[in-house]
Amino acid sequence: MAIGKFNSLIGCVLGLILSGCSSANDYGVELPYDAWRLGFLAPNYMEVWIETANVVDVKGRLFRRAMSGVAAVQTPPNLKGTPRGWPKNPGDGAGKHVWRADVPRLIYVRWQSLAEPQTYDAYIDIPERIQQSMLEGGKTYCDSSNVWIDDYRKNLVVGLAPGGVVKTWLMGVCIDAIEVSRVQGRIVEKGPHEGHSNGLYYRPPNEASQAYIDKFGIPYDSW
Repeated sequence: MAIGKFNSLIGCVLGLILSGCSSANDYGVELPYDAWRLGFLAPNYMEVWIETANVVDVKGRLFRRAMSGVAAVQTPPNLKGTPRGWPKNPGDGAGKHVWRADVPRLIYVRWQSLAEPQTYDAYIDIPERIQQSMLEGGKTYCDSSNVWIDDYRKNLVVGLAPGGVVKTWLMGVCIDAIEVSRVQGRIVEKGPHEGHSNGLYYRPPNEASQAYIDKFGIPYDSW
């Protein structure tokens, strides 16, 4: 992607430069389904609070706060789980459907890594091959229900790990995940809530998460 075009998209996402970003009410969407889903997850015990996730679709339209809140995370009892690495098929994560949007071109996410704690943001560029994959469907077999269904890869799942690591997959209900990208986020110098909370984070990690971190630390090198 050309630098000028990429910077224009960033401006759309942040709302600082609005030229070229039409209203989300200007639909003109031709998808083979009603909406695609944006979900977020974090490694075991490594809790995350998402301040905002904004989307720019291929028509240049901005969808603010397409997702916010807690990312999906598991805290296996007795510290028996591991946060190291990413699963082959990560699951849908905690998220929302993005209605009236075309396939995405860029996603901006700003989040609080409660395990550290630290605030990060990142830009996730969606390649054309992934956009095309979101439009290609067909019959697929669901092992869990033993039926054939019409399915599309219309679930974008974003993994957020300590250190600002961002891993993204595309998957369907009964279609295995494919990797979209791995990017490195940056530290938000203003801190949590864009500096409006006097440095206070959403909350501390829960008891099980904090116990794991206290005993084993954070495996920064595993994501």
